[in-house]
Amino acid sequence: MNRTSGARLCSTAAIAALSLSLLTACSGEGSKNSADSKTSASASASASASASDSSAPAAKALTVAELKKLLLAQGDLKGYKVDDDEAVETSKSAVKVDKAACAPLAWATNGLPPGDTEANVSNSLTEEKGSAASEQPKDVEDALDLTMTFVALSSYEADGAAKTVKALSDGVTACAGGYGFTSEGETSKVTKVAAEKGSGKGDESVAFAQDIVVEGQTITAHTEVIRKGGTLATLFTMNITALTKGGDMGAIPVAVADAQIAKLK
Repeated sequence: MNRTSGARLCSTAAIAALSLSLLTACSGEGSKNSADSKTSASASASASASASDSSAPAAKALTVAELKKLLLAQGDLKGYKVDDDEAVETSKSAVKVDKAACAPLAWATNGLPPGDTEANVSNSLTEEKGSAASEQPKDVEDALDLTMTFVALSSYEADGAAKTVKALSDGVTACAGGYGFTSEGETSKVTKVAAEKGSGKGDESVAFAQDIVVEGQTITAHTEVIRKGGTLATLFTMNITALTKGGDMGAIPVAVADAQIAKLK
C-alpha cells in the first residue's frame, strides 16, 4: 500500500488514500437502513432500499461554500481539536475498484463524495488529551495512540443523496466477500465488508466495517454515511497505533456524529 500518500494524509489531516490507502499511512427516528451489529449485510441492504424508495423530499445541492459553513469547526465540540486542512488530492478517476458495486464504499472511505456530485468538503477531529501530568504520553507509542475521526460533507440534487445511500447499502451486500482497489499505482485488498449498527441519526444512514490488508496485517475500519435531506455526512476513524500493529481502528465517536448532524439543517 502507498506509505507516501498516507504520510501526506496524516500531515494534512484528511483523506487521500484507503482510497482506503488513507489507512495505510500514518436515524434517529428516520434511520431505516442501519443494520444491527448482528444483522446481515443483506438485511441492511433491504432496509436501505425501503428507506430510499420512500418519497424523499426534492433537494437542491448546496455549494462548497455552503457546505464549509456546516462542517464542524474548532469550538463546536468541546474536547476535540479540528484540523481544517482538506486533503482530497485523489479523484474518483484515480481510484480503480475491481467491482463497480464496491466503488461507493471506496469513495466514502477516501473522503470523496460517495455519489454523483462535486460538492464535497472535509476535515478531521482528534480528541484532546488532558493537561494533567498523568494524562501526558509516556512514550512515542503512547503519543501515537490517537484516534482521528474524518468527516466529509457532500450535497446532491433532488433524490441523489437517497440514491447514494441505497447504492452504499447495496454495496455492503455485493462486496461482503471483499474487493480489490488501486490508488496512486498501489494495489490493495479489502477482504471483508460487513453491515454495522449505525448511529440512528439523520433521515437514514448506512454503517459498515471493512477488513483491509495493510502491509501483511489486517485492520478493521468503520465507516458511516448519514443522510440529512440532500446532504450526506461521511465519518470514519483511524487509530495510528492500530495502523502500525493491525487490529481495530476504533468506533466512530458518538459525540462527533451527534455534533455534525446537529449542525446540518
